[in-house]
Amino acid sequence: MSSELLREALTLDRYPRSNTYDQQWVVDNLMGPHPLWSAESLLQAMPLQPGMRVLDLGCGTALTSIFLARECDVEVWATDLWVDPSENWQRVQDAGVAGRVHPIRSDARKLPFAHGFFDAVISIGAYNYFGTGVDYLPYLSDFVRPNGMLGIIAPGIRTAPDFTPPPYVADRWGPDLCTWLPPDWWRLLWERTGLVTVETADFVPNGWADWLLWLQTCAQVGRGYEPDEHLLEADQGNLLGLTRVVAHLK
Repeated sequence: MSSELLREALTLDRYPRSNTYDQQWVVDNLMGPHPLWSAESLLQAMPLQPGMRVLDLGCGTALTSIFLARECDVEVWATDLWVDPSENWQRVQDAGVAGRVHPIRSDARKLPFAHGFFDAVISIGAYNYFGTGVDYLPYLSDFVRPNGMLGIIAPGIRTAPDFTPPPYVADRWGPDLCTWLPPDWWRLLWERTGLVTVETADFVPNGWADWLLWLQTCAQVGRGYEPDEHLLEADQGNLLGLTRVVAHLK
């Protein structure tokens, strides 16, 4: 698939900001669902103001960090455990945002930041891997100023975790899918801490279809992931999608 065809396949009217980016660049640095679409979906419920200090937690290849710095004029700490920060630093420099994006290697449970340092924390496609415990939000909130914001996008499922999955889900079931949780599950987990007011807990509109389109397009250039593609094809948005949660600290 040529770069032009790739651009056409991954240009959607509901993501006008993402459409301005080189889709080959996104594919070359992919990790999970389309990161810029996810970031843009989060911004629809969580507007960021210029000059904010933002923690991008589990940033992967830092594409979301670059996107936020460019689109919102914020300063971003691109934090990930598995991706080499030197590689992310090169991407940041190439993108022209070296003064506003700071790559960091850190475990999500051993963050090296001052308490109250951030105006906002975002996590796209990662929070479900480390944030499902009752103790994590209280830990993370220590790094956010009073009235600061937290927002996540993560793979999700519409029903409670103890449901009996249909065969196409059961065939794919594993430890990773155990962290695909409903929006209301996240709302309850966060609100029971008494630390935040949850303003949004929903599924990203068209999230499952966008995720499937992304996987199908990536498959055409040898970068797809068949297990999730087949899962989403079978499901057709009945159970699966992308969970979006946004909250303010009290």
